[in-house]
Amino acid sequence: MFKCYGCHRQFLGGNRVQNQDLWIEYQSGKQTLSQLSEKYGLSIKTIQRRLDSVKIDSLSLEGYKDLSKARVILMDTTYFGRNFGVMVLKDSQGNNLYLRFIKYETIAFYIEAVNHLKAQGVQIKGIVCDGRKGLISALGEYPVQMCQFHQSAIVTRYITRKPRIQASIELKEIVHLLPRTDKESFFGALEEWEIKWHDFIHERAINPDTGKSRYIHKRLRSAYMSLKRNKQYLFTWYDHPELDIPNTNNLLEGTFTDLKNKLRCHNGLSKRRKEKFIIGFLKASTRGIDIKKADLSQPL
Repeated sequence: MFKCYGCHRQFLGGNRVQNQDLWIEYQSGKQTLSQLSEKYGLSIKTIQRRLDSVKIDSLSLEGYKDLSKARVILMDTTYFGRNFGVMVLKDSQGNNLYLRFIKYETIAFYIEAVNHLKAQGVQIKGIVCDGRKGLISALGEYPVQMCQFHQSAIVTRYITRKPRIQASIELKEIVHLLPRTDKESFFGALEEWEIKWHDFIHERAINPDTGKSRYIHKRLRSAYMSLKRNKQYLFTWYDHPELDIPNTNNLLEGTFTDLKNKLRCHNGLSKRRKEKFIIGFLKASTRGIDIKKADLSQPL
C-alpha cells in the first residue's frame, strides 16, 4: 500500500496478478513458488496462500459439446509413488473425460468409469486399454484394442531389453514390428518363429529333489504365450478401420509424462495439493474446455 502526500490518496503498487492467473503460471508455466515470489515481489507464504485460495472443481463433462457423438476411449492409470495413482479416461481427440484417485487398479473401477460416461450420455464406439487380466473380457460389449506399446513392454519384461538367447533375440525383432506392420505380416512372422522354436520353448527339466518338471525357458515361453493370449485384441484397429481406433495409448501416456514433468517442479506437495494440481492440469490439458473459462467456484 502506498500513499501520495500530495493528494493524500492511497493505492496499491507493484506487479499485481489475479489468483487464477497466478495458478495458471504455477501449473502450466512450471513456475516454482520461489520464482513467482521473486517475479511479483510477494513472500513465498503469500504466494502459497493465494494458490490455495483458487478453487478447482472436479473434472466434469458440462463444458463439452456433442457428447452424443461416438468416440473411442483410452484408459489407463499412472502412479506417483506407492498407494497414490490417478486413473484417467480420455477420448482419442484429446479430451480428458474422467479421473479418479486410487491406491491400486481394479477392473471394477474401470467398469464403473465406463458406466459413468455412458450415464452422462457419452457414446462409446471402442476402447483402448493395457490388457489387464480380465479387463478386456469385462469390456466385451465394445471393440477393444489392447495397447501395442503395453504388449511390447510385457514381452520386454520377460526377455529383457538385451536378450542373449537367439530365440529371444528373434522374438524381440518380431515384437518390434508390432506397431509398424499389418496383422497378416505380424502373425505370419510369429507363426514361423513358433514353428522354428517349438521344441525349444516347450523343453522341460525334472527337479531331482521333487520329481516335478518345469519349463527350462519359462520366461521366453511366457513372453510368447502373452502374444498368443492377446492375439485377438492386438489388431482391432486393423479389423475395424471404420472406427478409427488408435493402436496404442500413446496420447494418454503423453499426458501422463507431461503431468509428471510439471509436478517434478513442485516436489514436496501434500497429497491434497497434489490432487488439486492434477485435477487442474487435466482440466487445462483438455481440448474441450478452456481452463480460463472453467468454473473455479467449487471447492476441491
